[in-house]
Amino acid sequence: MRRDRSQALVIRDGKILLVKHRMNGRTFYCMPGGGIDNGETPEDAALRELYEESNVKGKIIRKLSVQYKPDNRGEVHTFLIELDKDSPEPTPGVDPENEEQTIIGVAWKSLNEISEVDRMYLWSSGLNRVEIFHNEALGWGDEISYPDKRN
Repeated sequence: MRRDRSQALVIRDGKILLVKHRMNGRTFYCMPGGGIDNGETPEDAALRELYEESNVKGKIIRKLSVQYKPDNRGEVHTFLIELDKDSPEPTPGVDPENEEQTIIGVAWKSLNEISEVDRMYLWSSGLNRVEIFHNEALGWGDEISYPDKRN
């Protein structure tokens, strides 16, 4: 069944707002996001999901990307969002779509505090289209690195 998703990329002082989830025995960080409801725009869904999962409100700065889910059953829309000036500090919210998934925290993380697999999702969602992260990546040089977990 096709279900499009929307997610919010929120940045403050060079750190990314991430929601910590626990699902099926796995713990991971991701941007606030979820399914787009019938009649809802991707923009509205991103703002709603940000509020549901981290209890903060913001405004959309611009769209960063549209990707296709790996199973090709929907699109994932990512928006750069700025928190409202009077917004409280983010706190864990809920994920009403998925009872098997529990939100266990929220955190502001810099790239070097995020696992490689979680960073991969951030880059593919358009993190490279945000100037500070684009410039950081350009400074990494041309060396090839790859996590060798086969040994």
